Amino acid sequence: MDEPEIDTEVPHPARVWNYLLGGKDNYPVDRAAGDQAMEVLPEVAQLARESRQFLNRAVSYLVEDAGMRQFLDIGTGLPTADNTHEVAQRSAPGTRVVYADRDPLVLAHARALLTSTPEGACDYVHADLRDPAAILDQAARTLDFTEPITLMLMGITEFIPDDGELSGIIDHLVSALPRGSHLALYATTNVVHGERTDEAIRMWNQADGTASMTARPVAQIAGFFHGLDLVAPGLVEITQWRPVHPDLTGPPVDGYAAIGRKP
Repeated sequence: MDEPEIDTEVPHPARVWNYLLGGKDNYPVDRAAGDQAMEVLPEVAQLARESRQFLNRAVSYLVEDAGMRQFLDIGTGLPTADNTHEVAQRSAPGTRVVYADRDPLVLAHARALLTSTPEGACDYVHADLRDPAAILDQAARTLDFTEPITLMLMGITEFIPDDGELSGIIDHLVSALPRGSHLALYATTNVVHGERTDEAIRMWNQADGTASMTARPVAQIAGFFHGLDLVAPGLVEITQWRPVHPDLTGPPVDGYAAIGRKP
């Protein structure tokens, strides 16, 4: 892979998220953006943690209960504990995973995402969600598109502000998947913290060079799953999607999540 060019003067979503999760793969500009967001919306750090826990629960369900053995994870973010392939291959060592992200820092750390079991496989695609055809083409090096695949869009849809463009991208990706495939997704809303979430997003969008972010209504997020059969409990606030300890869930956050199966 070519050496990526990393802009350390502009905050990047993957690096800010890494900071909120307690990681070290970030720069002062990312930490400043994270701190600014937490001044307005302290719960954003909890959202980061809860979204990671949802990923773990979702992948575990998909492998152990739904029998999935292939994953296409777009908007991967920086490697951390319990990446998709690690969660999946603990239960099913033969699972095959393709990661896709456009962040050059993720590219620089991609080798950490490729530590597959001998029985399984991992690959990394350096590409933008806005080019789904390129992602699908490169993913076919590792994934068998005649067998079910889970498409994962975890916290990435909010960075495509145009509703029509986003719907077209998701439809393009889902239409390429065979029957029995799944879509696992969570997205940012403002239904829990309202104006404070809106203000945090406004501050982010005003920063020079940052990717514009959009919070969407729950009904619009539900539309991403049209034609799919939602897995119980359906589209819910992220802490309520099959919590491991229902009595110990934290307060709600501005993220909604669901898994849908392609009939």
